[in-house]
Amino acid sequence: MSSTAHGSALKKQLVPFIIIGIGCAVLDFGVTYALTKLTPLGRIPAKAVGWCVGTLAAYLLNSRFAFRAEVNAKKAGAVFILYASTLAAQLLIYDWAARPLEALGFHEFWRDLVSFVIAQGVATVTNFVLQRHVIFRRETKMIASAEPTVVKQKPPMGDGNPPVPPSAVSATSE
Repeated sequence: MSSTAHGSALKKQLVPFIIIGIGCAVLDFGVTYALTKLTPLGRIPAKAVGWCVGTLAAYLLNSRFAFRAEVNAKKAGAVFILYASTLAAQLLIYDWAARPLEALGFHEFWRDLVSFVIAQGVATVTNFVLQRHVIFRRETKMIASAEPTVVKQKPPMGDGNPPVPPSAVSATSE
């Protein structure tokens, strides 16, 4: 696979992954924050529920639009294991970031938002790399192989101007 096809396949997967990820992150944070403020749930259980909602939406949308894959039990199981491990990492980062952020003067909404963004960023990069190279490896190769081959043209000979037809030369010389 050429580097051009590889880069184009990466772009075809990364752009929808980012767009979907931003939308699902907003959904995740909205559910998390609403549950924290409107229910007796604490920050961590609310984050776990918000994550489940956002992640389910992200998996269904990314399977279809970013990786062009059929949703099946095998892939769903692999994604579940990946997402469960990134959930654990997210919850730890979300929790650990709270105290330093409070010490910096971030409280309530801003503390939760910044710790959410840090935790989400780590999980997003991890999820994309592992999904692209492990779980949806076959689909990634199919997307890359579907790329048209770019043929490089030879540079023009001479001074770069098109050739002059003989009739034009003889007409001007007479």
